[in-house]
Amino acid sequence: MSRTASLARVGVLLVIALGVATAWLVWGPDTRWLWLDGLIADVIATLVVFAGSRLHHNSSCYDPYWSVLPPFLAGYWFMATDDGAHERSVLLLVVIGIWAVRLTGNWLHDWPGFPHEDWRYPLLRDKAGRAEFVVDLVSIHLVPTFIVFLGLVPAYAVLTRPGGPLNWLDAVAAVIGIGAVALQFVADGQMRRFLSDRQPGQAMERGLWAWSRHPNYFGEIMFWTSLTLFGIAGSPGDWWWLVVGAVAMTAMFQGASIPMMEQRSIQRRPSYRDVIQRVPRLVPRPPRHRA
Repeated sequence: MSRTASLARVGVLLVIALGVATAWLVWGPDTRWLWLDGLIADVIATLVVFAGSRLHHNSSCYDPYWSVLPPFLAGYWFMATDDGAHERSVLLLVVIGIWAVRLTGNWLHDWPGFPHEDWRYPLLRDKAGRAEFVVDLVSIHLVPTFIVFLGLVPAYAVLTRPGGPLNWLDAVAAVIGIGAVALQFVADGQMRRFLSDRQPGQAMERGLWAWSRHPNYFGEIMFWTSLTLFGIAGSPGDWWWLVVGAVAMTAMFQGASIPMMEQRSIQRRPSYRDVIQRVPRLVPRPPRHRA
C-alpha cells in the first residue's frame, strides 16, 4: 500500500473516531459532569481506533490519536461552558494548538505508511502470547488514552472555570509550553539529519542529543507540565490534584518508554553504552568528557 493511501486510511479512521465521539457528546446521555462526558467520548474514540488497528494489523494507527485528541477535548470543554473566553483559556488553547500541530506534523512527515509499525507494539504483543489482544487494547491503546486524559485535567480546570486574571505563573506556563514545542522541533530535525548520514553502529550525540539522550521526551514532559502550571495559576488551591497528569506522564516515559528505547539502542549500537555514561538520560546538561 502506498504512503498516500496509508495516510488516507488513518485519516479516515481518525475522522470516524472523533465523529463518533462528537455524536456521543452531542446526542448521548448527559452525565452532568463535562469531564466525565469527555472521558467517555475519549474512550469510545479510542475503541474505534483500536478496531482500526486490528483491522489493519497495525497499532501505529493509534499514534496520531495522541496529538489530535487534546485539542478536540479542550475545544469541546471550551465551547460547552457558559463563562465565555477569558485570557487564560485562550492562551492555553494556543499552547495546545501549537503542540498538536507540531506533533501531528512530525508523524505525517516520518511515518512511511503501512505496513510500518512502531517496533514497541509487536514486541509487547509477542511477549503477551495468548493475551496479545488484551495487551493491544489495554497497554497500547487504553493506558495512553487515560494518561493523556489525566494530563488534560488542568486544561479542564482552566477551560471550565473563569479563574482570576492572568498572573506571572501563566507567563511561565506559556514560555515552558512553547519552549517545549520548539525544543522538540529542533531535536526532531537534528535526528533526521543524523539518520540521513550516520555510519553503521553510530549513536546519536549531536546538538540537543549531546545534552540529553531523550530531548524529545523531555520536551513532552515540559508541555504537560505547562498545562499543569496553567491550572495552578487559575486555581492554586487545587495544585495537589492538578499535578497528577504530569506525574503520570513522566512515570510512563521514565518507567516504560525510555527503558525500552535504551535497551534497543544498546542491542543495535554497542557504542551507545558510552553515550549512557556521558550524556544525561532526560534533563539536558553539558555532557561529561570522554575518559
